[in-house]
Amino acid sequence: MCDIIGQAIDRAVTRRRLLAGAAAVGAGALASMFGTPASAAEIAQQQERVAQARSTASSFDTRLMLLGTAGGPTWWPNTNRRSVSSVLVVGDAPYMVDCGDGAGKRLQQALDLPRSTMKPLRALFLTHLHSDHIVDYPNLLLYGLFGGLDSRSSSPLQVFGPGRRGEMETVFALPGRPTTEPAVINPSNPTPGTEDMTGYLYQAFATDLNDRMRDNGKPDIRSLVQAHDIRLPAIPGFGSPNQTPQPAMEPFKIYEDDRVRVSATLVYHAPVWPAFAFRFDTDDGAVVFSGDTAPSQNLIKMAKGADILVHEVIVSGWIDRLFPSPRSLADEGLRQHLLSAHTAVDQVGKVAESAGVSTLVLSHIVPGNARAAELLPAQRDFSGQLVIGEDLLQLGVTRKRRRTP
Repeated sequence: MCDIIGQAIDRAVTRRRLLAGAAAVGAGALASMFGTPASAAEIAQQQERVAQARSTASSFDTRLMLLGTAGGPTWWPNTNRRSVSSVLVVGDAPYMVDCGDGAGKRLQQALDLPRSTMKPLRALFLTHLHSDHIVDYPNLLLYGLFGGLDSRSSSPLQVFGPGRRGEMETVFALPGRPTTEPAVINPSNPTPGTEDMTGYLYQAFATDLNDRMRDNGKPDIRSLVQAHDIRLPAIPGFGSPNQTPQPAMEPFKIYEDDRVRVSATLVYHAPVWPAFAFRFDTDDGAVVFSGDTAPSQNLIKMAKGADILVHEVIVSGWIDRLFPSPRSLADEGLRQHLLSAHTAVDQVGKVAESAGVSTLVLSHIVPGNARAAELLPAQRDFSGQLVIGEDLLQLGVTRKRRRTP
């Protein structure tokens, strides 16, 4: 569904050009779609806020680090936000959730480990396999060979993500769109999961990887990474990904070590399936990542009592600017398609309040260049603390570190 964001932008630009005849889309119309650049004062305030938050969070044992906070498979103009990615650091152990565009560089900046960025990373968790959540996965692996991944052969990086979908999704029908079935890529395995994807990457980059072993003396990357498809438990009432993509279920454990216990649940981001939310329980508190989802009862159940909920958000007013009234049937269909798989800014507060979380952090922000004023309605129906996500923003989780003099 993240790809629908890109389709919506393309369609809106085309529509405006048609309405304007042969003329190019005007600056005002483009600004309504892509936002106006932040002022120098606004940029300075953002930078100061990020720096202050990092200083404050440094005194906590457990810290949430937002690496990228934009959603959608596009390079948003007029913003410093990169694609969605986060890290939870427990003591000296980082755990990463998603790796969108820029995640590798942001990880280096957040951990302040320019030469061994990947060495301490214990695990990577992928909420779903849309490009804006995984496009930097090859980067983490390939550049990681020179950034610390090569020095951890005794403790491979653990990667957890969705398994195979198992059946093709139906074609999304819009008035005026051809109804013929498009060609299928990789028909023998058209919906690969995380294990498959990782193996395919090794094949795609075999020239590079073989050269690195022979010319640079690097270890076989297959010994440095262990990819796992998240295995779903038996779920009463589950039919198929096309029929029941989000059956009511209990959260289930997918990973545990001496620092964290990680649980997962299915959320609604149809037709993409499976799409997961994750909960990290630590000695200092609990942090939940929604992944991409419409308001989800499964998520609310899993997030009960958590300290921090990192939740995706879409500005419904931006969608209305993309498709102003009067709308064609096709435009209205695309508008509803967008809203049905994401959480509108004026709905996310109710989700957080229902879960009883202390702090709501907005991430996977669409549009990626949204201003603070457009995101403040997330406070509606929420009595806790609202944090508007910015790249490299850090938050401490519950108890502060007791430092010795």
